[in-house]
Amino acid sequence: MLAQTHDTEEIIERVAALDVGKATLVCCARVPDDKKAGRRLQEVQTYTTMTRSLLSMSDWLRCLGVTRVVMEATSDYWKPVFYLLEAAGFEVWLVNARDVKHLPGRPKTDKLDAVWLAKVAERQMLRPSFVPPPEIRLLRDLTRYRVDLVQARTAEKQRVEKLLEDAQIKLSVVASDISGVSGRAMMAALIRGERSPKTLAQLARSSLRGKIPALEEAFTGRFSDHHAFLLATMLARVDGINSDIATLDQKITQQISPFTAAVERLDEVPGIGLTAAHAIIAEIGLDMSRFPTAAHLTSWAKFAPGVKESAGKRKGKNATGHGNRYLARTLGEAAVVVGRTDTFLGERYRRIVRRKGKKRAIVAVGRSILVIIWHLLSDPDTHFIDLGADFYARRINPDRKKRNHVRELEALGYRVTLEPAA
Repeated sequence: MLAQTHDTEEIIERVAALDVGKATLVCCARVPDDKKAGRRLQEVQTYTTMTRSLLSMSDWLRCLGVTRVVMEATSDYWKPVFYLLEAAGFEVWLVNARDVKHLPGRPKTDKLDAVWLAKVAERQMLRPSFVPPPEIRLLRDLTRYRVDLVQARTAEKQRVEKLLEDAQIKLSVVASDISGVSGRAMMAALIRGERSPKTLAQLARSSLRGKIPALEEAFTGRFSDHHAFLLATMLARVDGINSDIATLDQKITQQISPFTAAVERLDEVPGIGLTAAHAIIAEIGLDMSRFPTAAHLTSWAKFAPGVKESAGKRKGKNATGHGNRYLARTLGEAAVVVGRTDTFLGERYRRIVRRKGKKRAIVAVGRSILVIIWHLLSDPDTHFIDLGADFYARRINPDRKKRNHVRELEALGYRVTLEPAA
């Protein structure tokens, strides 16, 4: 029985497509022919990516009555073009280059690519990529730069550890975090010229004081003035990055102040703190109408296995593919953190780890967190309610658990006889 679909046969009458490069772009505009019904007119022009040239292109497209402009996501070169045309009032679509593969056997040039993209776009054979609104884009720039600074700080700390190893200083063997209060005090003393292992070990604080003998052994090395110079430079870079991150946090707090209510709702979810909530909002925005269902959001974020089927058989290894790496990083960290909590998500993480391993547990729990986030952002009156770590125990009835245990024992070769309890 034929069923109605949501697809339409409408052809976009006035459309333009851009093949964007660093210095130049090729624009193909296609409009209907007023003299011959059913025929199309097209014109291809090349522009530089300088602002005045782009404004000239915008005026040309407006004169042609173009309503939709489509472009491929080419590095970061698409951004200024996209933002300028968006501000000019055009409906701008950014599309994935994988959806616009050129036909085999067709010569590939910038002009032909623009023409092909325009033909595909006018027939509604493309779907736009998610580009957040301007206020979310500003927040995204800040949160992503914060991630880059944290990575730079981690790299610098690793260089510090390698330098100490080069000087036969085994501080990282004894202390789990050489950048803590005790570690920084000891390294500052090394920079000042202190070389006595006993004196350096006495700088330990808190629980590390129980390891003073081991610290004395760790500081028995060949630390020289050369190492002191490099160590001082590296620690100065770490302190500088810490200062930059603190300044950036203040700016992020100001930028996200209009979305405080959404941040507070996300903060209710185990594993998500304020920093993670800021990053999540920056990556997916607040308008969940872009994702009709939670499944659409998890599929876009690549936290759902891709479906590949041929001849009635499923193919592949249920890989999720590569999505937004900043969002994946945040959700992965949240999944690991929640795995240490006495909550439903924590118990779910631990159950999957036992059966499937840590990587699949991170993806599965990350997907669960993303589904929760979709519901929280879709309805402002929704709040998170934890089902409890004993949810699975309450859901499985005793008879079912008994049957499972019997099957496990029989699989091991035992003969099981059930008798009523005394």
